[in-house]
Amino acid sequence: MKNLGIVLSFLTDPSRRRNVATLFKLLLAFVLTILLYTVIFHYLMEYEDQRHSWATGFYWVLVVMSTLGFGDITFHSDAGRLFSILVLLTGSTFMLVLLPFAFIQFVYVPWMDSQAAARAPRELPAKTSQHVILTGMGSVERTLVRILQRSKIPYVLLVADLTEALKLHDEGFKVMVGAPDDPETYVRCRGREAALVVGLQRDTTNTNIAFTVREIAPHVPIVVSASFTASVDILELAGATQVLQLGEILGQSLARRILGRDAQAHVVGQFGDLLIAEAAAAHTPLVDRTLREIRLAAHAKVNVVGVWDRGKFALAGPETRIEGSSVLLLAGSRADLDEYNSLFCLYARQDHGAIIIGGGRVGRAVARELRAQGIAFKIIEKNPERVRNPDDYVVGDAAELEVLQAAGIDSCSSIVITTHDDDINIYLAIYCRRLRPEVQILARANQDRNVSTLHRAGADFVMSYASTGASHLFNLLKRTELLLLADGLDMFRVTAPHSLIGRSLAQSQFRQTTGCNVVAVRSSSGQFQANPDPHRPFVVDDELIVVGDTEAEERFFKSM
Repeated sequence: MKNLGIVLSFLTDPSRRRNVATLFKLLLAFVLTILLYTVIFHYLMEYEDQRHSWATGFYWVLVVMSTLGFGDITFHSDAGRLFSILVLLTGSTFMLVLLPFAFIQFVYVPWMDSQAAARAPRELPAKTSQHVILTGMGSVERTLVRILQRSKIPYVLLVADLTEALKLHDEGFKVMVGAPDDPETYVRCRGREAALVVGLQRDTTNTNIAFTVREIAPHVPIVVSASFTASVDILELAGATQVLQLGEILGQSLARRILGRDAQAHVVGQFGDLLIAEAAAAHTPLVDRTLREIRLAAHAKVNVVGVWDRGKFALAGPETRIEGSSVLLLAGSRADLDEYNSLFCLYARQDHGAIIIGGGRVGRAVARELRAQGIAFKIIEKNPERVRNPDDYVVGDAAELEVLQAAGIDSCSSIVITTHDDDINIYLAIYCRRLRPEVQILARANQDRNVSTLHRAGADFVMSYASTGASHLFNLLKRTELLLLADGLDMFRVTAPHSLIGRSLAQSQFRQTTGCNVVAVRSSSGQFQANPDPHRPFVVDDELIVVGDTEAEERFFKSM
């Protein structure tokens, strides 16, 4: 009965109804052929002086057409034998056409469609709530899905085309078939109960999505992207709760990674009162010494979380050695960082500004942030039409040594590579690292697969649209906090898992089993303790600030 119901449900489709009409015509032709051949059978048998009933004639025609041919009734004349051949060929033709058509169209295809419908439904269960609705699939959405799955937050991806939906389902994504600009789609995907709706398409498409969703769900947060500043107001008028300019966000993130003119700690993020900062070790007494020898905790309460060295990050330990190219990742309160700065602010380093390669949206965003920080810069741009303020630009190809020298590569402290072509970015990272082995190089990655390549090419920090945008979107859910330190390295806040309650870091061997490091612990009173005591047992409601790469995060969340 279940299979019959599946088949009958597919007959409501117009194409199925056409197939029913075709099948009816074939059956009618089959029945008429049988009747015609039965009549001819009687005439030929009369011609051979044989007498048979009409039932026998009907029986003989079916036996011969089905190719069974029992041989109990035969013709003796050539005309009869030729007629038998005609009946046999006609029956074979009907068997090759009628039976496969009926089976494929009314058994196999409905069954396959029912399987496809299960993989790519057109409606979510009525109990679905607090889920994230994605209206497209790009690099940002793919990274966001990974974070949502890791955090066990439900989501659904809307796909208009069934074939594309099945392809994405087979890749492991939770999909629903529906047009993102159709109000009925958001009714069927429980848009009113969603935690967030995300639109990262073209500005005009995002406007349509925001306007459509807002009519269905007046109070659901809607976050969309804008490629152009002029689109921000229109998207907000259409109903978007927040409009992201990913190029601007990425540019600001890259600019914050440019170290200042001294060895002071520069804040790159925060969790409440806990500040996360980076500080260059060059030209300070920290160089060529281990953390055990430095005994920094005796002079400043900051927690040295880890150390960057030429794009490679290592969690800090007593035997961690500080090199001249090292950048310390620190955690502490404002007072702790001020105490650290008071010790090292006198160690200035030569700084002649930064070079920004690429004058697109990301490059201009970096320039605006550097100008706000008071850091000098030059933008290298090949296209003269992109030049805004000629004093800030050097027009030319950054692959040419003369252009780089005109921009000040011989004396600059940082180089930011922001072009939208990863191949060019890798080429320039290798080139700039050869020209200036000691310079700080930051690069933009457009594809996640090129992040590690850019690091190997010489980039100290690499950031991408995907990771930057996904972490920003995830933070809007307010389920937890996520700070992107670099592609593949995050810092996040989570409630202490049950497996840690009553146990200390030393007892649980947290770092050895997960590969993550606990940066700080926030007690129920709201106080952060940077550099937590490894022998202090965790209690209910403790919150952990944890740092780790992608693989370590996966291990941590699986252990929760």
